[in-house]
Amino acid sequence: MKLDVNLGFQQVQALRDRTTNPLHQRNLDVVIKHMKAEARCDVQGVLDTLVDKPEYKWHSDRANPDLNPKGTKQAVADFYDMWIVQTGAHRLEWDLTRIMVTDDEVLTEGVMKVAFPGKTLLSMGIAADDPEAYYLAQGITTVVWPVDPVTGLLVGEEVYDYDKMVGILDRKITLADVTELAPEAFVY
Repeated sequence: MKLDVNLGFQQVQALRDRTTNPLHQRNLDVVIKHMKAEARCDVQGVLDTLVDKPEYKWHSDRANPDLNPKGTKQAVADFYDMWIVQTGAHRLEWDLTRIMVTDDEVLTEGVMKVAFPGKTLLSMGIAADDPEAYYLAQGITTVVWPVDPVTGLLVGEEVYDYDKMVGILDRKITLADVTELAPEAFVY
């Protein structure tokens, strides 16, 4: 089972390449830049795509303030550090089946797979049998990316995903199963 870490931003880029509306192009560009920064595990690159007072909404767990940072870029930086950098769970594939763009937002939806290190799962109380292996969380994920009309930056993310961890221990992979970042991931 391969994990293509380039797939999501490449699919958004393909729509961007067909789009002629300048406002829609701008909105897709900021999402692509954000997705590439996430793929590089570049927290500052992510922050550069956000307004000064961003708001993230993780609808599957709205009560958890760690998953719903708002008000400052530092809160978002702390979120990325805690949930992506420290966990090592920055390798993801997002096979998008729906990408929609309006004057105010972009919507992306598809099957997301995230490679979690076994040691991270163990620290979360999930009985991974190999701390050095990776295990795939997998499920449908929808993100609404609201765009500020003045700055063209993202206001945040509204994430809808559920049950990605169900069956994770049945989807073991190694780093050899993860594609390398394509050269365009470093062009923004």
